[in-house]
Amino acid sequence: MTSPSKLILPLLCVLIILLWTPLNTNFSNFFTIETFSNFLASFNKKSKNQLNNLLLLPELSRTSQHRAISINASKCFPVDLPQDAITNSNCCPPLPSPYKFKDFKDYAPSNSPLRVRKPFHLIDEELIAKFEKGIALMKALPKDDPRSFYQQSKIHCAYCNGAYHQQYPFENLKVDIHRSWLFFPFHRMYLYFFERILGSLIGDSNFAVPFWSWDSIEGMQIPKHFTHLNSSLYHKLRDKNHMPPHVVDLNYKLKENYVSPNKQISFNFATMYRQMVLASTKELFMGSPLRLGDESHPGIGSVESAPHNTMHSWVGASETPNREDMGTFYTAARDPLFYPHHSNLDRMWVMWKNLGEGRKDYSDDLDWLESTFFFYDENANLVRVKIRDSIDTIKLGYVYEDVNMPWLNFKPTSKRKSKELREAKIAKILSSREKIFFPLVLDSIKSVIVKRPKKLRSKVEKEQEEEVLVIEGIEFGSDKSIKFDVHVDDVEDDLSDPDQVEFVGSFVSLHHGHNGKTSTSFKVGISKVVENLEVDVDDDLVVTLVPKVGKGEVTIGNIMIEFLPKY
Repeated sequence: MTSPSKLILPLLCVLIILLWTPLNTNFSNFFTIETFSNFLASFNKKSKNQLNNLLLLPELSRTSQHRAISINASKCFPVDLPQDAITNSNCCPPLPSPYKFKDFKDYAPSNSPLRVRKPFHLIDEELIAKFEKGIALMKALPKDDPRSFYQQSKIHCAYCNGAYHQQYPFENLKVDIHRSWLFFPFHRMYLYFFERILGSLIGDSNFAVPFWSWDSIEGMQIPKHFTHLNSSLYHKLRDKNHMPPHVVDLNYKLKENYVSPNKQISFNFATMYRQMVLASTKELFMGSPLRLGDESHPGIGSVESAPHNTMHSWVGASETPNREDMGTFYTAARDPLFYPHHSNLDRMWVMWKNLGEGRKDYSDDLDWLESTFFFYDENANLVRVKIRDSIDTIKLGYVYEDVNMPWLNFKPTSKRKSKELREAKIAKILSSREKIFFPLVLDSIKSVIVKRPKKLRSKVEKEQEEEVLVIEGIEFGSDKSIKFDVHVDDVEDDLSDPDQVEFVGSFVSLHHGHNGKTSTSFKVGISKVVENLEVDVDDDLVVTLVPKVGKGEVTIGNIMIEFLPKY
C-alpha cells in the first residue's frame, strides 16, 4: 500500500491539474479508481522532477522575461551511451582559454553575392574538388582545433545527447535539440558555421555545401562522389547494401522492403507529400515548443521523423551495434554525408514556408527567438547564436538552387471508400476484442476508435484550423530505436501501402544513448485525409498503430483528435 508520505506529491500534482482545468470539464471521463491507481504507481523519480520543475516556474517568472532555452557552454558533461557504443562519452568541444565568446553579428552584406547551395546531381567537378579539399583539410587539422572535422562532429553529439543542461533553476534538465522546435534552427546554424570553416580553409568565401536531393528522382541514391575509396568524402561505416544505384527508402524501417525501384520512388513521393504538404501548421512541421523548465522531447516534427531519422538509419552501417555512424546521433556527424543530408533538410524548411496557405514558423514566439546555441567560426572564435539569427537565409548569405519537386503534386490513392465496410470494421473492433485501455503496450497491431470533436466543418474552418491526430505519452527506453506506422480507417489484415491515403505517417526515433525512459508525442495532420476518405460526416475514426521497430518496447498513453490553428 502507498504510504501517506508518498501520496503528498501525487496529490499536489492532481490539485494543480484541478486548478488549471476549466470548471465545466467532465472529470468522469478520465478520473476513475483504476486510472488514479495507475497514476500513483507510475509516479516515479522523473514525475517528481517534473513536479519540482513546475513548482519552480513562479520563481522563474519573477526573474526572467521569457523561458528561452539557453546553455552555459563552459559546463559540458559526459553523455550517457550504450555499453556497446563504438565511441567514448566525451562529446564536449574544447573551450577557449580564458573562456569568452562573442554574439553573432556576421550577417552577409546586402551587396555581396549570395552563396548558392546546389544539388549533388547538378554540380560540376570543380565544386566537388573544392568540397573534397575542404573536408580533407578539416580532417588534417589538429584534433584539439575546434574547427577540425573531429571537433565539429562532437558538437552534434553534445547537443543531441544531453552534454549541456538548462540554466538556473533547471540545471537537472538535459538539453536535446531533437523532437522539438529547436531541431531546424540548430542544424541550420551548425551547417552555416561548418560551411564557413570549409570556405576559409580552401580560400573561397563563396563556397556553399551542396545538398543531397533525396526528394527528387535524380537524387534518390547516395551521390557517387561519396563512394570513391580515395576521396575524403568516403566513409567506411555505411550500409554496403545501400550503395548506388540502390534507391533510397525515405520511410526506412531497418529492414529491406524488396519493392521495385519505381514502386520505391512512389513510396518516397508519398512520404514527402505527407511530411511537407499535410504538415500545414508550424507545430506539425517544426516540432513542439521546448521552453526553460520543460523536459526534452515534447514532440517531433514531420520531416524530423522522416526522412531525417529514416535516412540516418538507412545510411548507417548494418554491422555496427547501433548502425553507427549515421544511424545514431552520437556519431552521425563523423560521416561527411551528414552535412549534405542536413543541407537538404534545411532546404525543406525553406520550401515548407514557400508552400503558402499561411505557413510560418515560430517567429512570433519570444521563447523560440531567444533560445541560444554556441558554435565556432572560421577563426576559432566561440560564437553565441540566437534562433532569431537563423530565420532568414538571405541575411545569412545563401540560397538554394531550384530543383523539381514532383512530390508536391502527388495524389495518394485509396483502396477502400465503402461506408459499409468501414462500419463493419468498427463493429468488429467493438464486438470481437476486449476493450483497449490506455496506456497500451504496442506489442502487436492495435486499432482504436477515436472520437472527432468536430465534424462537417466549413471551408473557412478548414482554412483556419488543421484537424490533427495526437498520439501522446509515447514512452520507450532511450537506448532503443523505435518505429511504428499510423493508419486511419484501414483494415488490419490488408493494410494500405505508404502511397495510399489510409497510411498517414510514421513515428521514428533513433537510438539516442541516454539511460532511462523517453516520453514524447506525435502529431499528424489529417484534414486532407478525412476529405479524401470522404468521412467528414463521421463521428469517429479508426486509428491503427503498426509496430515496425521495437515491438513491445513502446507504451502509448492516449490517442485523440484536436484542432491546431494554421496561422
